[in-house]
Amino acid sequence: MSFLSHDQTLPLGLDDNTLQRLTTGLNDQQLIWLSGYFYGRTAAGRGEVQSALQAQAAQPAAAARLTILYGSQTGNSKKVAQQTAEKAKQRGVQVTVQDVNDYATRSLKTEQQLLLVVSTQGEGEPPVAAEELHQFLLSNRAPKLPDLRYSVLALGDKSYLQFCQTGREFDERLAELGAQRLLERVECDVDYQEAAQTWADRVLEVIAAEANAGNAGSSHGPLTATETLVASAQEAYSHHNPFEATVLEKIQLNGRGSSKETYHIELSLADSGLHYEPGDALSVVPRNGEALVAEVLQAAHLDGAAPIQLSGVEFELGTALTQKLELSVLTRDVLERYAAAAPQHKPLADIVTDIPQLQQYVYGRDVADLLREFPAELSAEQLAAVLRPLPARAYSIASSLLVHPEEVHLTVGAVRYATHGRTKHGVCSSHLADRLAIDHTARVFVERNEYFKLPQDAATDIIMVGAGTGVAPFRAFVEERVELGAEGRNWLFFGNPNFTTDFLYQTEWLQHLKRGTLRHLDVAFSRDQAQKIYVQHRLLEKSRDVYGWLENGAHFYVCGDKARLGSAIQEALKQVVQQEAGCSAEDAADYLRALKKQRRYLEDVY
Repeated sequence: MSFLSHDQTLPLGLDDNTLQRLTTGLNDQQLIWLSGYFYGRTAAGRGEVQSALQAQAAQPAAAARLTILYGSQTGNSKKVAQQTAEKAKQRGVQVTVQDVNDYATRSLKTEQQLLLVVSTQGEGEPPVAAEELHQFLLSNRAPKLPDLRYSVLALGDKSYLQFCQTGREFDERLAELGAQRLLERVECDVDYQEAAQTWADRVLEVIAAEANAGNAGSSHGPLTATETLVASAQEAYSHHNPFEATVLEKIQLNGRGSSKETYHIELSLADSGLHYEPGDALSVVPRNGEALVAEVLQAAHLDGAAPIQLSGVEFELGTALTQKLELSVLTRDVLERYAAAAPQHKPLADIVTDIPQLQQYVYGRDVADLLREFPAELSAEQLAAVLRPLPARAYSIASSLLVHPEEVHLTVGAVRYATHGRTKHGVCSSHLADRLAIDHTARVFVERNEYFKLPQDAATDIIMVGAGTGVAPFRAFVEERVELGAEGRNWLFFGNPNFTTDFLYQTEWLQHLKRGTLRHLDVAFSRDQAQKIYVQHRLLEKSRDVYGWLENGAHFYVCGDKARLGSAIQEALKQVVQQEAGCSAEDAADYLRALKKQRRYLEDVY
């Protein structure tokens, strides 16, 4: 740029070429500043200095842009990222929010300020959306990042031993590459909302403080934030404020003699304002059974009437053990706190520091087992401080709100097993199966599952694979598609032990099949013949049609047990692709990865 008109004489050495060389590399903000500066110099003596300086001051110092990335399996990370972005905008921060699934890894080298919100799946795996960036960062292709400032919010579940592993790996790797932390990593358990909001406020305070320091002397004051975010009606109900939903119906779905115990439960959402879509989950806030509470009190040699405080609120110990504290599952953090409170038990300290031992020990054990095997004299307050808050349990919704207005349906398998000399019960499934009758109320709230949704194009075909209670969301899918008149075809693969006792929702599926609203129904009842047959075997039997549907754009859904179903279906589908496309195992794996990245292969596994 030239600061003088063409009819003016340039001083010696300040021709256009020199000025171009001197200003090369300056950004727009710096050029504006220089323009204001030289204009102010030339205006001296003409009474225009003050207005020139005001024009310069009106331009704040260039602030580093902020990028917020989220890697989510169900949508919780996305929700936190969007809320953080809203807070950033209220502070005047220029912010971009993006799904890691859609983020170009090459862009990382140019980032200045980065916030990463990421969940961890199962035993330490990244969510599908974050796999590519995770792999890139941990490879030798990752660039040095000395100019990057960042912070990580990790979402996880302490019932898994590799708690928040993905967030830890991202955080540590970014530091190894030379990036500097804006704020130390924050790790959140399933009840993440309060910790996430605190993290967002703190890291944005750091960013705003640095921006204000850079703008010192400018005409505008410090950037301020409006901290209040307007909560939607959907968010009015939560773990800490659940809706009391009346039980309208409760039916055991299994026939006499079944090895399983599955219930269809219908709950009223009347006057709640709660809304859900097929694929979402309903979280239930359970209560521990009286028998387990009594066993814990007995093993701890404590009185249930003893007063304690939780988050500043006083409870009787028995009430807290029933309603507020986790008893049926042992987690690493609970064992660590108990080992610290009972240092006389060195074997317990050894277990806590040895992951294989720890994994073996917590499997099938509860708090009563721990107290009996490693007895210690703890006060009521000490015991409460050791235990974990009782989390809600999420169940895939088995109904369409369009078909069942102001209702929500669940498919619940009662969990019961004997181990370590005692009979155990799943805390929430037994609460729903044994202690809630018609006209009783369940404490519930809706959990949106962002990435387990029907295709936006109603003409798209869908293939659904579910075993046991994993059939629940597909009942909702088909109900919704029928109600909307969707043109896309529906194909269900369903598996369970026995045809006569375990064909969940049999009448409904056969009616859909008869009407054509279910194009195909393939079932696998594993115990009805000498050789066990599972849904993955049915997939392989129909490989040509399955591959044809996928090539035609079908979406593929899996719901059920992660360890037994999730991996088996992925392996079967890779075999389908390899066989029908005539490709290598590596190409088939790439095909599956592409389906996941396109969000056409979707899982709701647990």
